[in-house]
Amino acid sequence: MSVPSATSFTAEVVPQAPEDALFGLMRAYRADENPDKVDLGIGAYRDDNAKPWVLPVVKKADSILFNNPELDHEYAPIAGIASFTSKAAELILGGPDSPAIREKRISSIQTISGTGAVHLGALFLSKFYPGTKKVYVSKPTWANHHQIFNNVGIPTVEYPYFSKETKGLDFENMKLSLLSAPDKSVILLHACAHNPTGVDPTIDQWKEIATIIRQKSHFPFFDTAYQGFASGDLMKDNAAIRYFVEEGFELVVAQSFAKNFGLYGERAGCFHIVTGPAPEAQSTITRIASQLAILQRSEISNPPLYGARIASTVLNDQALFSEWEENLRTMSGRIISMRKALRAKLEDLGTPGTWNHITDQIGMFSFTGLTEAQVLKIREDAHVYMTKNGRISMAGLNTKNVDYVAKAIDKVVREVQ
Repeated sequence: MSVPSATSFTAEVVPQAPEDALFGLMRAYRADENPDKVDLGIGAYRDDNAKPWVLPVVKKADSILFNNPELDHEYAPIAGIASFTSKAAELILGGPDSPAIREKRISSIQTISGTGAVHLGALFLSKFYPGTKKVYVSKPTWANHHQIFNNVGIPTVEYPYFSKETKGLDFENMKLSLLSAPDKSVILLHACAHNPTGVDPTIDQWKEIATIIRQKSHFPFFDTAYQGFASGDLMKDNAAIRYFVEEGFELVVAQSFAKNFGLYGERAGCFHIVTGPAPEAQSTITRIASQLAILQRSEISNPPLYGARIASTVLNDQALFSEWEENLRTMSGRIISMRKALRAKLEDLGTPGTWNHITDQIGMFSFTGLTEAQVLKIREDAHVYMTKNGRISMAGLNTKNVDYVAKAIDKVVREVQ
């Protein structure tokens, strides 16, 4: 009588997966006992004391919710809290006068932050999009984009984006790649504060991108996690999406409220789909909404309440909304000041190379141009932690450590080629 196997899931069937690179970096940083260590890998805002910052307006909204005697913990509707999703749509599309909202050709559904929004969009396209079943993503892009699309059977293809020579946008090669992609491909675009490079197209470049996408009948998939956080101006940071909508594109948007509300762990997000202007647009969007609800039901049934309630409270109150805008200016302003400080210190040190890209880039992240060998060396010698591709979180810099980091960068650039 043979002995049955102890498991169906042997190493050949289920191999050990590699540790997520970013979470591995966080684990290594936490284990480091050096008092001078600096975390430049974290993708979350920190104040000048390197501490998490709960937005003052979020504290006010929290108090309002806590003191509401009518509040309960019943299920949210499958599509989420309507007072949240409707205002989220207005926020990203530029207000109630957006053509998509005015003509009722948008469907919005609450998601598990931006990750859930990207996933829901990918799942919807995998089932229903009649075009090319490939998604073109920037090289580089947020690493999770590849996993999310691959997990629903949509392969990712990279288009050129970041120029190592200029440390800016490789625009000409990007355009050539989009032109050579098969017609009706899905094109994933970062609306602002590109992750991980911090390099964004100008509005004129966005217009050229739109022209190519229309010419090729591509489908735009916008991912936006930094509206208001990037520049401090909500309307500036949604300019690309507004332009595409005004030009009549059919598109989708994955929207996160983790960064701009500091609601990282509360997982508040939205997925929006806008259909093109046509006599049957409202019928089309009704059908799409029905299918999105089925997909949502089969995965999470109902989205979580707390983060959406916080955001909804702020978005629906003019005084709180104005205070939120001021909080956004505080966060984006500190990031911008750290960019200026780091660049100035590197230039004062005469660090080999050019460093204008530090201030040319925008948002939480910056591609420094450091090589993997330099990244590993700076971690070993100075206990400064960043991802292997040289991306740093500007939120990890503050007035107390920026000089130390600049000197560490200067040293490693001189020593390691």
